[in-house]
Amino acid sequence: MTSNRTSPTLYLVATTGHPNYGDELIAATWLKYLAKVAPDSEVWLDCPNPGPSEVLLGHLHPRVRFTDTFWRLCWEAPSDGPWEVASFVQHAINNPGLAPRWVAGIELAARVDLVHVIGGGYINGIWPRHIGLLAAAVAAVRRSGGRAVMTGQGLWPVAEEARPLLRNLAAQFSVVDVRDEPSASLVAGTSFSATGDDMFFGIEPGLYRTDDLREVMICLQSDLLDVTVPALAGFLLDTLREWGVRPEQVGVVEGIPRVDREVFALVEHDLPGARFYPFSEITDTGLPAAAGQRWLSTRFHTHLVAAAAGAHGVAVSINSNYYTNKHRSLIDRGSGWALSEGLQVPAVPESGGFAPKALRALQEGKGQLAWSIYGS
Repeated sequence: MTSNRTSPTLYLVATTGHPNYGDELIAATWLKYLAKVAPDSEVWLDCPNPGPSEVLLGHLHPRVRFTDTFWRLCWEAPSDGPWEVASFVQHAINNPGLAPRWVAGIELAARVDLVHVIGGGYINGIWPRHIGLLAAAVAAVRRSGGRAVMTGQGLWPVAEEARPLLRNLAAQFSVVDVRDEPSASLVAGTSFSATGDDMFFGIEPGLYRTDDLREVMICLQSDLLDVTVPALAGFLLDTLREWGVRPEQVGVVEGIPRVDREVFALVEHDLPGARFYPFSEITDTGLPAAAGQRWLSTRFHTHLVAAAAGAHGVAVSINSNYYTNKHRSLIDRGSGWALSEGLQVPAVPESGGFAPKALRALQEGKGQLAWSIYGS
């Protein structure tokens, strides 16, 4: 760390509080790690929803606090274009009078020792304003003399005209870590690692519930779709029929509240006895995932966490420009799941789940990455 203070000030950037199962897990993973290795540090988590994030995550580090300064600056930029957003954000951090409502937050960020943009798939061309988060990190540490790092980033897709901007920003980070091959291609020419999704660092027994488990688990979203919700509902019923599944064998998981209930709501009357696990229950008691289950999931992090438990499964791609790449990054690392594209009914998954040795290697890679950032 660059500071002479005994306990450096740490500034995490995340997309928590929506809430979203994977985003909350990743932030929780880093906060729990920092509670072990940096319990006396002042920790700030900059996120779009600091209030809900405080309720969900505030107990995980003794000195964590929540703000939304970087996100506010991205939203305040006069254009959606990533170049314009990045320019505005950097100007505002260098001259806070350009964003007078967030001067206090800017001055806070400008004194931190480390800005850590934690993992996820929220900085890419689907949300072009979010590239401003990287610009904010760079501008803040330029003022403070600290370091900027990013881990587990899913940066794809990005519009072609924005790729030089992303590469230039990444080159100013002291640690650049991505989770998939397309993201790696975007930062080619920069020193980077590709250790996969940050959630590999957080796999632990406490993530799972051990009671009230169903044999066939479903997680189907209704956002970011290339297909319609009714088409996805029809795919679900056709798949369960083809697999010979009885309704009472089915459990349905909610990764994002309400968003992941819409498909189930259309077919609930056809699945009497199916068990619905709301987001709030999953966060309290763990994901109902276990070895040997069969899963059907559009969500990336339920794929990762269930496969880490040894569950068999099929990843359903519902957005070819975004989710196909995400799921393939897990399959390529050994999840053992099949990939279903175009809503074609898949074969019954008879095997799958990360092999213990492969999972340990992924966890160790993340542990080494964390040590390279915080160990000194």
